[in-house]
Amino acid sequence: MKNILLINGHEVYPPQAKGTLNQTIFSRITERLEDTYSIQTTVIQDGYDVSEEQKKFEWADAVIFQTPIYWFSIPGSFKTYIDQVYQYGVFFTGSDEYGQGGLFTEKKYMLSLTWNSPNEAFLDENSFFEGKNVDEALFHFHKTQAYVGMKPLKTFSLHDVISNPAIDQYLQALDHHLEEVFSIKIADGDSVDAAK
Repeated sequence: MKNILLINGHEVYPPQAKGTLNQTIFSRITERLEDTYSIQTTVIQDGYDVSEEQKKFEWADAVIFQTPIYWFSIPGSFKTYIDQVYQYGVFFTGSDEYGQGGLFTEKKYMLSLTWNSPNEAFLDENSFFEGKNVDEALFHFHKTQAYVGMKPLKTFSLHDVISNPAIDQYLQALDHHLEEVFSIKIADGDSVDAAK
């Protein structure tokens, strides 16, 4: 793995979600990975060209989706991006068995998420998410990626980000996650590509 596409799926959602944390995490991921990997980026709210985005996906070995969660899903503009970019013949084709026509079977993806819901909401079946974890709560998004053949890397998820922000802790947790998933050594600058 050497090429990573990093997508910022934030959509301005005033007044409480201006995107500062999302951009901070997006920038931190770029900074931490760019010495080891070739990076291309897309910021959806800045606009995009569909054919250029398709070429980025074709180029990438892995895609990192950095996004807030609005109403238990990705922002509307991010969903529109997927609707426009994930086209037949580029991302998938027909198959004898439903969902087996993905053309990106050698690619991986990672979710990096910010939620205002507290982590406790996922802990047991009597909580709001009825015992489902973050990945189960976003089953639909994972199935979209599976449909085009991509395989998941471990999800990074931050919680309670508006009510109780803790930026320094978030960035430390992100560094640890990137070290684990992409086998980079942040402290001394050494890096090894082991996210295979």
